[in-house]
Amino acid sequence: MSGARFNHFDLKLIEPSFGSKLTDLIIDLDHLRKKKLGGSTHPLVFFQLKHIFHKLESIGSARIEGNNTTIAEYMETNLTDKKQFSEGIKEIRNIEKSMAFVEENIVNYPINRAIISEMHKMIVDDLLPPPHGEGDITPGQYRQVNLEISKSSHKPPEWLKVNDYMDELFDFINKEDSPKYDLIKTAMAHHRFVWVHPFRNGNGRTVRLFTYAMLVKAGFNVNVGRIINPTAVFCSNRNDYYRFLSDADNGTESGLLSWIEYVLKGLKEEIEKIDKLSDYDYLRKEILMPSISLSLEKKYITDLEAKILKRAVEHQVISASDVKSIFPGKADSEVSRQIRKLIDQKMLTQEKEGGRKYVLRFDNSYLLRSIIQLLGDKGFLPLRDDE
Repeated sequence: MSGARFNHFDLKLIEPSFGSKLTDLIIDLDHLRKKKLGGSTHPLVFFQLKHIFHKLESIGSARIEGNNTTIAEYMETNLTDKKQFSEGIKEIRNIEKSMAFVEENIVNYPINRAIISEMHKMIVDDLLPPPHGEGDITPGQYRQVNLEISKSSHKPPEWLKVNDYMDELFDFINKEDSPKYDLIKTAMAHHRFVWVHPFRNGNGRTVRLFTYAMLVKAGFNVNVGRIINPTAVFCSNRNDYYRFLSDADNGTESGLLSWIEYVLKGLKEEIEKIDKLSDYDYLRKEILMPSISLSLEKKYITDLEAKILKRAVEHQVISASDVKSIFPGKADSEVSRQIRKLIDQKMLTQEKEGGRKYVLRFDNSYLLRSIIQLLGDKGFLPLRDDE
């Protein structure tokens, strides 16, 4: 925006006062980080939920940048064999693939320029550069032009200084500090990345992936029964996101503390909310059973299929003998045929390859539509299609 200016300040840790709300948030989040979830939800069911939330995280990150693809539109791409996608769909798919890359690599490698460059390449892959798309003509490379951020009074540093500022950022996040600073550093690093704006385009999507990587590395690990959805903090109210970022741009302690508190408060609320899904009693009663009923009501499934799927929800793991009573007087071959049909429709899956025990499947079938509606109704979605 006109009148935007650059204001240098050093990147250094901030110490919140002991009696502050921020200190309370840090203590609460550290408790959540160490908490043994011991969830009762079957790992195969939990993995499907994680897969769905990865998609929601990706949609949310793209939405902040103005992508208008709806949840329904993106989820429907799972249910078709379509090979060609719009720019909006490709942008979201890129973010989703990048999240998988983070999960596979970030624990074993430092967060450095090589990792960030790879993230950025994946984020902008096969997208047209502006003004026609959300790609970048120099993927993975720091910008060699000066730029301004739309609707911001902050002007990022000159391109010649980007490398030094990014090296400072990597030194900051990789310095061996007490674990009590992990979340302060995560929030500060998010702001600093946006403040530097190291790439020509795709900085917002990359910084939210960068934040996800820092949280995984800090021990908020999705592979031990937790789903983290940090973009939900930022996309639930974009105006708040930009306002708190702006407050921190001048580097004042009060502005930075407000930003950190905003991030950590949102993160705590998201983690506590989504952790409920690891409790199978809650998941069965509030999400899965109603979703089967809704799918039947909308004629995505037949009455017979609904009975089998409800049995799968009740038991978590079923075999043919568990559904035999649904087919009085029928041969075992008919029971097996119906189970095979649901496997082919991606509504059941084998617990183990080649085995004869089955678990509900919903992440890539028409049940997904109902699952998404129920998650929305229960407040688990940071954004809705009707917004």
